[in-house]
Amino acid sequence: MVTGIGGGTLRDLLLGRTPVFWVNNPIYLWVMLAAAALTVLYVRFREPPIHALEVADAFGLALFTVSGAQIAEGFTERGIIVVLMGTLTGVAGGAVRDVLCAEIPMVLRSRQLYATAAIAGATTFHLGTLAGFAAPFPTLAGMAIAIALRFGSIYGGLRLPSFRLPDGRE
Repeated sequence: MVTGIGGGTLRDLLLGRTPVFWVNNPIYLWVMLAAAALTVLYVRFREPPIHALEVADAFGLALFTVSGAQIAEGFTERGIIVVLMGTLTGVAGGAVRDVLCAEIPMVLRSRQLYATAAIAGATTFHLGTLAGFAAPFPTLAGMAIAIALRFGSIYGGLRLPSFRLPDGRE
């Protein structure tokens, strides 16, 4: 549940959109509870496929990023804010989840494209709406870019370059 509502809660608070979305519409909480129950039931009888969490997280990242950017566009026309709020919506919930599970947040793991994927997805969405493309094209394009970059990172080893100090440390 933290993953699903964490980034959106932070976005809503920063934009002054109160009460936050899940307080206004508790159906989000019920859907998350049902999904959690089904997941627990599933893994009790079957082993999840390798990379299952990362793949599900890639789709969630794309969806939450673009929906966060859409909401931000309703508050401001400033592209940098739209992209930042979209990225925050997509990344923050997963980071909080990972910290609560005593894991290194995916956004910080081995130069993987995570926040970069969210930034690219939110930027694609925003540029698509600015260019006047009809819905749902900007939404689908933004999500496709974010998913493609995450999958490239998960399956293809696509990584950000690292900064190296003169003594070889990263």
